[in-house]
Amino acid sequence: MTPEIESLYYLLVALAIGLMIGVERGWQERDSVEGQRIAGVRTYGLIGLLGGVFGMLAEIFGPLVLGLGFMALSLVVGSIFLLKQRQEREWGITSLVAALLVFVLAALATSGEIIQASAAAVVTVLLLSYKPQLHGLVSKLQLEELRAGIKLLLISVVMLPVLPDQGFGPWEALNPYRIWMMVVVIATISFVGYFAIKIGGAHRGILFTGLFGGLASSTAVTLHLSRLGKQNRDVVPVASSGVLIACGTMYVRMLIVVGVLAPSLLSHLWPPVVLMALVTYLPLLLYRHGKASTSLGTSSTLQNPLELKTALTFGAILTAVMLLSVVLRETYGEAGLMTLAAVSGMADVDAMMLSLIGMADNDLAIRLFVMGCVIAAGVNSLVKALMCGLIGGRELGIKAALPLSLAGIAGMLAAWLWYW
Repeated sequence: MTPEIESLYYLLVALAIGLMIGVERGWQERDSVEGQRIAGVRTYGLIGLLGGVFGMLAEIFGPLVLGLGFMALSLVVGSIFLLKQRQEREWGITSLVAALLVFVLAALATSGEIIQASAAAVVTVLLLSYKPQLHGLVSKLQLEELRAGIKLLLISVVMLPVLPDQGFGPWEALNPYRIWMMVVVIATISFVGYFAIKIGGAHRGILFTGLFGGLASSTAVTLHLSRLGKQNRDVVPVASSGVLIACGTMYVRMLIVVGVLAPSLLSHLWPPVVLMALVTYLPLLLYRHGKASTSLGTSSTLQNPLELKTALTFGAILTAVMLLSVVLRETYGEAGLMTLAAVSGMADVDAMMLSLIGMADNDLAIRLFVMGCVIAAGVNSLVKALMCGLIGGRELGIKAALPLSLAGIAGMLAAWLWYW
């Protein structure tokens, strides 16, 4: 591509950025009388072209030219917006900021950063066009949920970067950065599951509730639905379906975590985990239930997973499991590690799985990683099966506890036959 054609291409991209944002702004103000709008499609397009030209001039005469051009545009456009706002008593500056952003993104495009400029323009259009939805979401946000989001930013953006990425303690088994990274991953998945239930609502049915409730806490969903089944036998069919969907989602969650933190191990782990998920999900094809009981109120049972105390507790459990994993492996060999996986799985799968991911980065054999993860998940499934049978009663035990037990046994047996 010759320099002349390349420059023309950059200017066309700058123009396209202005036109794209101008179309959105023009559509939002489509009911305004012609001539009373400060900026329309043509104006935004011209601002984009102006930014592109100043970006090219800055390559020749230095960045001061670009800064002076931006200041001049800000004064002109800002003055016009101020006069109009005084007349109409409306003090929103969204369109003003959009116009200035067009100039900056257009200049960025002509500097060669086309992908970044185009992506930022698309995000800008999305933010501008989703104004009602965003305002509605903010109005429904509770103080505890806002604080939860801030805490997620605190533990990820503020705390994580300052932690040392090196091993400490016996056998250098404890890496503060990796431990906290795993805490952030689990907290983020639970956060997404919580808000999916919050936004969608339990009225969307057992598929939605069980799926995202399982991301937040399959144990909490199982306990809640088992109690519902005991209190009202009419909801046992739909409760059993909700339990199986939530518990099957736990296996999907395992694959997501491993895929994010250790992609190279995913190809070894997925066969037994997918088998467990299929055994859990397949009975759903046989169950039938009426439409009257498809809302289970599961969202009310899922507490906000981002209380700082919860994150610190999980971090402490994970640290203990990671340390015990190394100690037991060094002292008792593979048998000690598998015993810990079984004991840990009674309460939580994530801690053991994340501990094994950390050990796999060193010298842990792949078969031990797979067996440890599957044993923890299998024992956890058996515990939830007991929960269904003992709390929910005989019918829920047959419909939910039996598939959960078969899934746990089938996964552990398959992993043992294949890897051991």
